[in-house]
Amino acid sequence: MIRKTILVSSDTAGTRLRDFLRAWQPGLKESDVRKLFASRDVKINGRPAAGNPVLQSGEEITLYLPKARSAAEIRVVYEDADILLVNKPAGISVEPDGSGALSLTELCRQYAEARHFQPPVPCHRLDVRTCGLCLFAKHEQASEILLEAFQQRTIEKYYVCLVRGIMKPPSGICEAFLLKDADRAKVTILDHPVPGALPITTGYETLSSGPVSRLKVHLITGRTHQIRAHLAALGHPILGDDLYGDHAFNRSQKSRHLKLCAFSLTIQTGGKLPGLDGREFTIDPPF
Repeated sequence: MIRKTILVSSDTAGTRLRDFLRAWQPGLKESDVRKLFASRDVKINGRPAAGNPVLQSGEEITLYLPKARSAAEIRVVYEDADILLVNKPAGISVEPDGSGALSLTELCRQYAEARHFQPPVPCHRLDVRTCGLCLFAKHEQASEILLEAFQQRTIEKYYVCLVRGIMKPPSGICEAFLLKDADRAKVTILDHPVPGALPITTGYETLSSGPVSRLKVHLITGRTHQIRAHLAALGHPILGDDLYGDHAFNRSQKSRHLKLCAFSLTIQTGGKLPGLDGREFTIDPPF
């Protein structure tokens, strides 16, 4: 069993316990949530949780979760001598997060061991709650080349997401500044520079519009929570995002999981990995 402890912050106070658990651990199925409560493996301030209470700021939630992941869950999209490209499920961190749960990096290491090649290393990150394409390098030279390509923005990353409302205009490129608050694990979007804020650029195109619209998003700069926070600041939060979004709207849409998927990756290395240059890899979003 994996023991996880969460301190309820002022941002999440007022949320129902079960809604909080689904948002915090999106990999949990409804059956998993029921089992946790039935086995008294959810505690508030050390006492088994009963019902579905409203959380109060400062309360301590303790969960006892089973270890359920294995390398068999790795969904390989493409593999050659240089890279391993996998489809990351929502609810798993790319690198170890201190919780004891297996990370995507650890699962890829197990995959590599079973096939007798050295452990691959991640070339970029996806949020825990975001699913989609995640690129790993199989050796040091490939890692250096791909990291440089990400830094030079010659690797194009596109996402699909569902958002509240209709984007006006239906497509555009938006610039802002992102200020990270590491203590709160949250970022703030500003329209002007302040000390510590980083410039961000996000492009979008409307694929379908309505009360819930589908967007194709171009992540031009890759900052922490950039797409989630930037779209929310524009007035169109991503469906299922209770951190930056509209909790009431999410509930009305019966959306408990973040509707954000990294669905397309195009690689350009300037001839350093010629077999990959110009290659576009895509997956179908799960929503």
